[in-house]
Amino acid sequence: MSVELKKAIDQISKDKGLDRNMLISTLEDAVRTSVERKYGDDLDIEVSFDEESGDINVFQFKIVVDDPADDNTQISLEDAQQHDPSVQLDDEVGFRLRVEDLGRIAAQSAKQVIIQRMRDAEQEIIYEEFKDRKGEIVSGIILRRDKAGWIINLGRTEAILPKEEQIPREHYKRGDRAQAIIIDVRREGRGPQVVVSRSHPDYMASLFKREVPEVDDGTVQIIGVARDPGSRAKVSVLSRDRDVDPVGACVGIRGSRIQNIVQELRGERIDIVVWSQDVATYASNALAPAVISRIIVDDEEGMLEVIVPDDQLTNSIGRKGQNVKLAAKLLGWKIDIYTESRYNEANSIGRGLEQLASVAEIPLESFVAAGLTSLEAISLASDEVLAEIDGITPAKISDLRSAINFLLPAEDKSARDESEEDGGPEDANSGE
Repeated sequence: MSVELKKAIDQISKDKGLDRNMLISTLEDAVRTSVERKYGDDLDIEVSFDEESGDINVFQFKIVVDDPADDNTQISLEDAQQHDPSVQLDDEVGFRLRVEDLGRIAAQSAKQVIIQRMRDAEQEIIYEEFKDRKGEIVSGIILRRDKAGWIINLGRTEAILPKEEQIPREHYKRGDRAQAIIIDVRREGRGPQVVVSRSHPDYMASLFKREVPEVDDGTVQIIGVARDPGSRAKVSVLSRDRDVDPVGACVGIRGSRIQNIVQELRGERIDIVVWSQDVATYASNALAPAVISRIIVDDEEGMLEVIVPDDQLTNSIGRKGQNVKLAAKLLGWKIDIYTESRYNEANSIGRGLEQLASVAEIPLESFVAAGLTSLEAISLASDEVLAEIDGITPAKISDLRSAINFLLPAEDKSARDESEEDGGPEDANSGE
């Protein structure tokens, strides 16, 4: 039995990767607990494992006294001298207990303690192993699906691929091999919980590191990743070597490198974007394949106003707004896109209204509140309508008319004059 116990300890230590001394200490603690449960915890006992024989030795110690008051902790001098004639009063005498006499229940209790301690130790080792592996790609076999997501067997432990970390419309069945990136390792009552993801931006970055040697050695640096998992992604890159093209390195000969990544992500389209310190240049690169006319940067608001040719609006926004959404996520800036005609029209009107408000010394909001939101609307408004605006006077109305002649585009002046000419005869006839 003792030989078998020693072999069992050695085998468990090897198979589970557990420290042998820890297993022996756990075994000794389990036996001590069983003895205390059977005889009481007031006993003074010592438990030790004999490395040579593989036996578990349990000794109970008692103090030699004249008149014992507690048989568990004290022994008379007469009884003690039957075991050792040389003992004296106040000496401590040890007696060997037979572990075999612990009984079936005590032995089962010891077994349970050993199993639990081993499980705790194994879980701690697994946690220590995986907590430093965040950001690492792992591969495993799909075991099952529960309400939280897919459970993946990683060998020494299991991982969970939560629903929110899956690629949409991606399906598995039991026995399939799945690959993902570790994003978290949590301590749980049932053991360490390894959380993996296939939709996380870092997963794509790690795939590039694995497939592209220049990324792995740092020659090409991935600055950022923006993903619409399973559909499209944008990856910004920077070369640390002027002789290395970052886009070409990531794409590979005939697209070989990037195709491996696209295949792993079930056909997700990937745009490689060259990073630039100039945010306008960076934004222009990120919005490709759209052609950009110019970009206005508002640093305070973190806003970019992007002006594109009229025929490039669809390209710049993308299907369901995907292109501009990913670009904004990649840059970390808000992006508003305007066609050239719309931007020019909006800005010319806006500037004109501001100038009119300045001439009349009336807040711009007062014109807007009156429903006069364009130069044309103000030019066509009668003096009676203008007079209803708070703070306006006949003199200011005259100043407005004069200012409109300078600000209103020529075609709008012509339309206004025609409207006034058409209204002249009618006014004259009505006067009659």
